[in-house]
Amino acid sequence: MSQASTARSVEPAAGAAADVLLEVSDLTVRFGGIVALDQVSFTVDRGQIAGLIGPNGAGKTTLFNCLSRIYSANSGDIRFEGRSLLDRPSHAIAQAGLGRTFQNLALFQTMTVLDNVMVGGHSRTKSSFVSNAFALPSVAREEQTLRERAHSVLDFLDLLPIANAIVSTLSFGTLKRVELARALLCEPKLLLLDEPAGGLNHEEVAVLGDLIRSIRDERDATVLLVEHHMGLVMDVSDKVVALDFGKTIAEGTPAEVQQNDAVIKAYLGTGA
Repeated sequence: MSQASTARSVEPAAGAAADVLLEVSDLTVRFGGIVALDQVSFTVDRGQIAGLIGPNGAGKTTLFNCLSRIYSANSGDIRFEGRSLLDRPSHAIAQAGLGRTFQNLALFQTMTVLDNVMVGGHSRTKSSFVSNAFALPSVAREEQTLRERAHSVLDFLDLLPIANAIVSTLSFGTLKRVELARALLCEPKLLLLDEPAGGLNHEEVAVLGDLIRSIRDERDATVLLVEHHMGLVMDVSDKVVALDFGKTIAEGTPAEVQQNDAVIKAYLGTGA
C-alpha cells in the first residue's frame, strides 16, 4: 500500500457521488518558521465517523483549531457543505453546524450541569441584547425551548439525574459527558471530539465507543475524532486520517491505515 492511501471506507453506489460534508484542501498553517500543517488534504462524508491520528506535534489540534476558526490558515481551504469556512468568524461556527469538545475541559466549575449545557445553546438563540435587557416574552419562550432541549440531551447521555449538581463535585469521566452534552445541544452536523478518551479508564472507554456510534446513529451527527487511544479509533471509525509532522501520510479504512508503512514508522520507529 502507498504511503498516502486515498481509499474510502464508504463507497457510493455506481454512478453516484459521495455526500462529502467536510473537505480540507491543501491546508497550510505556519507559526513563524514552524510549519504546523503542510498542505493537509482529506474529506469526511456525511454520516461517517472519521478518526484523526498522529504522534504528539503532528498537527491534529492545530487542524481542529482551524476548523473552529480559532486559528487562521496561511493557505488552502476548508469547505463545509460546499462552502468555505475560512470567511466565517469563530462565533458563527456553531451556527454553521459544527460542535466541539476540548482536550482540556472548559466547564464553569461553580455552575450546575444543566446551566453548563445550556451555555452551549445560546450561540444559536435569536434574542438580542435589547430583548434580553427588557425580558421580552420571546426571550422567555426561547429560554424554555433551550431548557427542554438541554433536558433531552442530558437524558440521552444519562446525565438527567444530576442536572442540578454543581460541576466541581463530579468525577472526571462525568465531566467529559457534560462537555459532550454542551456540544450536542447545538445539534451539530459535524461533531469535533478532541481526545474524548483522555483520562478515562478501560470500562469508560468502552462505553464511550458505544456512545460515539449512538451520536452518529441517533443524533444524525457526523463525527471527526482526534484520539491517541488507538483501540477506540480503530473500533469506531469508518475511515482514519493519519498526520505526521503536519503532513497527511495515510487516509483509508482502519485496516488499511494500520498496515501503512508510514503510519507504522511514525508510531513505532523505523526499527519496528
